[in-house]
Amino acid sequence: MVSKQNKTVLVTGGAGYIGSELVRILLQDEFRVVAFDNLSFGGESLLSFWGNPSFSFLKGDLRNDEDIKAALKGVDYVCHLAAIVGEPPCKKYPELALQVNWHASVRLYELCEDAGIERFVFASTCSNYGKMAVADSLLDETAELNPISLYSETKVNFEKYLLSRENNTITRTILRFSTVYGISPRPRFDLTVNEFTRDAALGKPLLIYGENFWRPYCHVSDLARSVRIALTADKDKVDGEAFNVGDTSQNYTKKMLAAEIRKAIPSLEVNYHPVVTDPRDYKVNCDKIKNVLGFAISKTVPNGIREIASLFHEQVISEPMNARYGNV
Repeated sequence: MVSKQNKTVLVTGGAGYIGSELVRILLQDEFRVVAFDNLSFGGESLLSFWGNPSFSFLKGDLRNDEDIKAALKGVDYVCHLAAIVGEPPCKKYPELALQVNWHASVRLYELCEDAGIERFVFASTCSNYGKMAVADSLLDETAELNPISLYSETKVNFEKYLLSRENNTITRTILRFSTVYGISPRPRFDLTVNEFTRDAALGKPLLIYGENFWRPYCHVSDLARSVRIALTADKDKVDGEAFNVGDTSQNYTKKMLAAEIRKAIPSLEVNYHPVVTDPRDYKVNCDKIKNVLGFAISKTVPNGIREIASLFHEQVISEPMNARYGNV
């Protein structure tokens, strides 16, 4: 294990849904943290850290060399989460997605090499698997990557780029995140579990497309913890390695999610639509990160559903349909 003493971590996308939770965990774990973000979705997620002497913030654009060079000053480790995240935003803004998720990410890594960064953890996605070739098979990290969207194409391309950079001193780790859910300092309700539960709690019927298609799911706090674990693990366990992040037991179809939500909200009404709008269909094996790094989830999908439902039961969220709770 590496020593945390006097280590400074740069979190790109530090004000985001997962990034802000990662900042919280790293500060709690006594790292110094620099959050870098362009604040496209605001910076309120950082307010609770603002007075912490171990925290600093730099507003900047990942596509701007000078911004990145300034952010890297005095930094030891980089956690790269900044991106145009998800299929819908990448489809809506394809040129921006290519600029940020591919070109700017490559340039960030080049500047990390110049700056002598010790560790680089990249937030990738299990969407890279696309669609299972064999129904109900479990895909581990050796499975073929089959990106079927611009979002996952950019992630796969950057994964390949990272793994090609073997002749340097940076420890490179790839984390393929399961589909995220749960509450973080920057709430989102445009994610499947969160959106379905919000709508059910508000008495809205669910209209579900592709109800039998599979996805792995993982709570936002567990995904953030996986970054911290990868950051501090022995180099020989993580250098040049990819890990599916989640738990093998947490693969669900949308129909199964609806059944879990109905346990928390019995009044739920569900309608299924025969048209498939998203062809992704994959079940993921997450045993590697458990066996190699000792990672274990702390929350399950039913836990997350109850967590989100309680927000609306207690009327904690005002204007729950507001666009600020989404990425598009």
